Parts: sequence; C-alpha cells; structure tokens
Amino acid sequence: MSRLVEQIDIDAPADQVWAQLHRFDEYPNFVDGVRSAFAERDNQAHFDITAAGGPRGIDTELIDRSGEQVLAWRTTSGIPELRGSLAVRELDRGHCALQARLEYDGDELQDAFGGPKGFAQVRAVEQAVRTDLEQFKELVEHR
Repeated sequence: MSRLVEQIDIDAPADQVWAQLHRFDEYPNFVDGVRSAFAERDNQAHFDITAAGGPRGIDTELIDRSGEQVLAWRTTSGIPELRGSLAVRELDRGHCALQARLEYDGDELQDAFGGPKGFAQVRAVEQAVRTDLEQFKELVEHR
C-alpha cells in the first residue's frame, strides 16, 4: 500500500473548515472527477465520479471523530480499496491546517482507472490531492 500525506494552511477558522468538509454536496466544487456527492446515512456517503472514461459510483464508510476534527473514510464499493482521512488543526483563531491522508494500492488504482504505472501513478495521485486541497482552500477562503 502506498501512503500519501499532504497538508495545506487555510486562512479560515478551524470550525468553518470542519463544517465545509461535511458538505458532501459541494465536493464537486473542489475534487476533480466528482460529479455529485451526498451523505446517505450517518456514517456513509456516495460519490458519482468520472474515471477511466466513464461514470462510476463509489460508496464510503465515514468515521467522524468530531472532538479531534478528523473525518476518516474508506471505500466500501465501486473501486479498489482506498482509505484516508481529513484532519483539521487550529493554528490560531482565524487560521488552520488541513491534512489529507490517503492509502491505496497503485497497481489496483491503475487497473481500475488506467493512467500511468509505478512511480508515475504515485506522482499523479500526489498531484491530484494537492490540486484538490488548493481548490478546497480557495473555496473556503472566498466564502
């Protein structure tokens, strides 16, 4: 399994960022490839994505550790196993850091979605996560 950890500082209060992470219907605004998303039950969310040339559905199980401001998740259907978390850490009253963690098997990801192999796949995933974090930062800071 490959592991990726990326972090970005955001010029917004931690509680505002935490609330935005729970607005699943707005994920298409900052996660490339997500066409729609919604919470299904207290601990599940569904994402409709475009990948490998066509539409797919992905179901996820969510573990919301509100006290720690950590939203952990894992896929339960639709694609290879992915696990991750989004953690918000307050820096001061008006600033916070958002950390994204992702665990995935590069070969399974390549088989499911196509794209590059090996190290190039890792680089593609890193770039996608960085871009999504930048888009999230832009969304939150301009609210």
